[in-house]
Amino acid sequence: MAFPQEDLDLVLVPIGLLLMFAYNLFFLYRYLHFPKTTVMGIENDDKRAWVEAILQGNVDVQSVGVSVVTSNVSAATFFASVCLTLCSLLGAWIANSPSSSNIFNAVLLFGDSKPSTAAVKHLCLLLCFLVSFACFLQSARHHVHASYLITTPGSLVDPEDVKVVVIRGGEFWSLGHRSLYFALSLLLWFFGPVPMFITSVVLVMILHHHDKYSIPIKRRPLGKKTQIESRV
Repeated sequence: MAFPQEDLDLVLVPIGLLLMFAYNLFFLYRYLHFPKTTVMGIENDDKRAWVEAILQGNVDVQSVGVSVVTSNVSAATFFASVCLTLCSLLGAWIANSPSSSNIFNAVLLFGDSKPSTAAVKHLCLLLCFLVSFACFLQSARHHVHASYLITTPGSLVDPEDVKVVVIRGGEFWSLGHRSLYFALSLLLWFFGPVPMFITSVVLVMILHHHDKYSIPIKRRPLGKKTQIESRV
C-alpha cells in the first residue's frame, strides 16, 4: 500500500521539530555544565572581563561602556520591532487566509493542504514570532538596567551584579534568535513537510558548527589599570 502524501506532515514535521528541540536541549546542557565548550560560554567570559575593565576605568571609560550597551539595546529593540511587525503581517495574512492558502497550495511539495493544517502552520509561526519578540524585549530591558549599573558609582554597585545583568541580556538575545530559527523552519512548512524537514536538519548542523567551541583560550588576569583605560 502506498504511503499517503497527506500523512507526510504527521511524520516529517514532528521529526524535524524534535531534532531542533533535542539539539537545543543538548546545547543547553553543555552551556550549563560545560560552558567552556560553547561559544556562549566563552562570550560570557569576555563579557565578565569587559565589565571589570569598564568598572575599573574612569568616567570616559564608563561612557564607552554605556555606548556599547546602548548599541545592544538598539539592536534588541530593532529585532523586537521586526518580530512585532511580522506578527501583525501574519495576523492580516490569517484574516485573508483563503487567498494566501491558494498561493502556497500552488507550490506545495506533497503534504496536507487542508484548512485545519494551514491554521496550525499559521499559529505555530505566530507563536515563534511572539516568543522571539518577548525575548528581544527582555534583552533590551536587561541591557538598559546594565547601563544604570555601569554609571552608578563603583562603591555602590557589586561588579557581579553587573556581570549577571549583562550575561542575562545576552542569553535572552540568543533565545530570541533561536526562536527565529524555529520560525524559519516552520515558514518552509508552508511549502511542504519535505522542505521543512530538510531545513530543520540543515539548521541543526549549522547551529552545532557555530555553537561548539573546542579551542582553549588563555586569559590574563585584569590588573588595576586596564588596556581600555590606558588608551583613554
